[in-house]
Amino acid sequence: MTNLITTEFTPRATADHILDGVALNGKRMIVTGGASGIGAQTVRALAKAGAEVTAAVRNPAALQPIIQEAKDKNWPGTINAARLDLADLGSVREFTDSWDGPLHSLVANAGIMAIPELRRAPGGWEIQLATNYLGHFTLTTWLHDALRAAGDARVTIVSSGAHRNHPLNYQDPQFEQTPYDPWVAYGQSKTAGVLLAVGIANRWAKDGIVANALMPGWINTNLQRHIDLETLQKMGGADAEGNRIDQPHYQTMEQGAATNVLLAASPILAGVTGRYFEDNQEAAIATSVTGAGVAAHALDPEHAEKLWEYAQSVL
Repeated sequence: MTNLITTEFTPRATADHILDGVALNGKRMIVTGGASGIGAQTVRALAKAGAEVTAAVRNPAALQPIIQEAKDKNWPGTINAARLDLADLGSVREFTDSWDGPLHSLVANAGIMAIPELRRAPGGWEIQLATNYLGHFTLTTWLHDALRAAGDARVTIVSSGAHRNHPLNYQDPQFEQTPYDPWVAYGQSKTAGVLLAVGIANRWAKDGIVANALMPGWINTNLQRHIDLETLQKMGGADAEGNRIDQPHYQTMEQGAATNVLLAASPILAGVTGRYFEDNQEAAIATSVTGAGVAAHALDPEHAEKLWEYAQSVL
């Protein structure tokens, strides 16, 4: 790898800290899954810095408290809510058809985790790969002209350390022959997200569009709602009675959103593309599936091209 990018920000920096002194007035941005968790904190931080933020969510009414908060506190930016169901490509098409004008930053933040039983999206894809990857792939590619029109657009893909355990199974990505495993499905969907950033970097640099992926950290959010209690306890996320607990290495929502906004809007990463970050720093190649870092299989440009062509074939 080339020299790793380092920043002044610690793992405990918040999204507001990342954007302190950064003016995003006139910048138009989309955050998927912006109604809760780190998505909501990402929306807040970007609007506080002056951006016009569209939160793309399945239930736009859930954004009303954040929209009201922005008005009550006179944030310089604005927040709009729009309906988007990433598992339904018809919904993605409706959203992208309704977008008008340039798009300066797209944060692919929404996701689902460890769905216990095999479920399929309307088009037949396994639901985690459909939501976490294919929905964001189509959203991004169908917004290509809007991103190009911005001149210096960014795409930010929220991945997970789970990608290290599970390369994409190109022979059976939809579990048509392979027995379904919720963690394998989740892990390969997150590998696919990093490969999407690599694919954008390889294909769209000439259009002034950069893309990077990230691991936001350990955070207690609604993302874990499908995890059984025994597994959650083994992960240290719940006590013996099932109450959620935070371990010392866990981050707050505000800290979890920091790497999101670092990649999406910080001027210190202008022009950076095709890389993977965690704890507000570029990650090194992982030496094991545990610990930290990015798996080499997730940064492989040949894999990125293969996945891009596979996704295009279903559109």
